[in-house]
Formats: sequence, structure tokens, C-alpha cells
Amino acid sequence: MAYTTIDKPTDYFETILYTGNGSSQNIGGLDFQPDWVWIKSRSLTKDHDLYDSVRGADKPLESNTNVVEQDAGGQGLTSFRSDGFAIGNRSTINSNSATQVSWNWKESTVAGFDIIAYQGTGSNLDLSHNLSAIPDWIMIKNRSVDQAWRVYHKSMGFSNRLVLSETGAKSTNALGLDADPTSSVINIGTGTGTTNTNGDNYICYAFKNVQGFSKFGSYVGNGNNGDGPFIFTGFKPAFCMVKRSSAAGENWLILDNKRDTFNPQDSSIYPNLSNAEDADGADYFDFYSNGMKVKTNNGGTNTSGATYIFMAFAEQPFVSSTGVPATAR
Repeated sequence: MAYTTIDKPTDYFETILYTGNGSSQNIGGLDFQPDWVWIKSRSLTKDHDLYDSVRGADKPLESNTNVVEQDAGGQGLTSFRSDGFAIGNRSTINSNSATQVSWNWKESTVAGFDIIAYQGTGSNLDLSHNLSAIPDWIMIKNRSVDQAWRVYHKSMGFSNRLVLSETGAKSTNALGLDADPTSSVINIGTGTGTTNTNGDNYICYAFKNVQGFSKFGSYVGNGNNGDGPFIFTGFKPAFCMVKRSSAAGENWLILDNKRDTFNPQDSSIYPNLSNAEDADGADYFDFYSNGMKVKTNNGGTNTSGATYIFMAFAEQPFVSSTGVPATAR
């Protein structure tokens, strides 16, 4: 059996760096038309902007706030293009001379990613998905009122959640699921406004592990500076988002292979903060051909005995379907 069904991860995920011009521009360079685009200014203190093709262009949500879905009035991401996207002069994504990063995903059963828009009923709701497997990671946002992103990770179970805009530990407070998801549905409970208020509109991003392409896992820190845990992913990482789940007080963290093209990975962007990129932060990880090595005892990635959850996507599978091994960095 082939190791992976995805020999070219950049058909489904890719990071793009660009510079704002304060007007409008087309951002290209992808090998696919994206369905989910997450943009953050690297050089300025600005909110994150998240767009998807199911809700439609020009409707940003923010990872670092709880604000309702916005209408960017033709100034945000104005269209999804065959090789990227078009943007207007919205300052969060296109301030003149500001450096920007965009993380881009294609919705695909093959790549284990489904975008689902739904309306709350106030009663138990079996929300259908197209993953053909049990989701490993779920993010839900109320689009109609100011409510926080709820994040489910398989290792925490349906009764626990994290909040994307906060530094808190996993909590049973209002996740909104009433059972673990199945291979066909996400079990939304009567819950609260965060997941199922009658008449409110929601967006759900659901992911599953795909060997050689994506990994939604967890690890336990050892507190060793320079010699933290090795995390096997089965691919050379292109992107990693990590959060300490067992205790409060640590930011979410995003690292990628375009802002740091060689080890260590130390350019920090925090999904729960509007801060500019910390381009000389802690030496969080080394990216290897088959996984990630934690390099610091920073609390955000390696407190002894602490549990961390992560989502990661591939630059290259560890071994291709034809037996070609990944190269080291």
C-alpha cells in the first residue's frame, strides 16, 4: 500500500508571503484555488483576517477576537482566484509596504478538510460532514453575534474545548458538542450561542489526519532546553499551530516554512493576538523530514509534564507513493 495519497502537498496547502500596496492587488503563486485563506500582517499590529469560499469573499472573521462576521465593503479579500486571491485596501491585509503572510487551504475530501455553514436550531443537531472519517480537529464560529471560536481536538474529547482567541486551558465550559463526532456527523448539542442558538449562522472547519499530508496530534513536554520531545508527523512540516491545553496562560503559536526557511523555527505569530511577528523569538522547533523537534523549554511549547495539541501540514511526505524519501532541511 502506498505511504500517502498526496505526493504534492502544495496542491492543497501553501503559505504565501507578500507586501501590501495600500490599493488593490492579486496575490498569486498557488497551484490551486483556495477555499480557506488566513491572512496576518507580519510587520504591523493588526487583527487576523479569515476568509472562506463557503461564506463568500469579502466577509472576514478574526481569530484573535470574538467579533461577528464583517462585510469588508469591497476592501477585503474580494475574490478567490485560480492561483490565489484578490484583495482591496483593507488595512489588516494590504497596508502599504506592510509585510503579510497568508496560509491557504483547498477544501477536499482527499486532503481531509471540510467547510460547513449551518444555522442553529436550539435543539440537538447532527451536522453532516464530507470527511468519510471521524474528524480530528474542529473549529466553530458564530457568524451572527460576538462569540468566541470553539476548538475541538480528538485527544480532549467532546466535553472539552479550547478558545482560539484566549490563552486558557481546555475547559468543559460551553463547547457545544454532546458526543464525539462520527465518520458522517458532528454532534452539536443544545449548547449556547457559541454553537447552536436558534436562527444564528455558524461556520465550521473540520479536519481529519491524512497520512503524509496532515497531522492533528498531541505531545507532553519534558522541559529540556535544546532537547525537547520529537514529534513524528510522517512528513516534512510546512505549517504548525500549537497550544498548551493542560494549563492556562500560554498563547497559540503558528510557525511555517516560508517565514523561516531554515531551522530553527523562531518567527512567532500568535492567533489569539494582533501583535506583529516576533521574528527573533524562542527557537521553538526544528522541522525535519519526518516531524518536528522541540528546541526550547518555553512555556508555549515545552513545559515539563504539560500537554500540547497541534495541527500540522506537509511540505513533503516522508515517503512518496512511489517510494521517494523526503529531503532534510
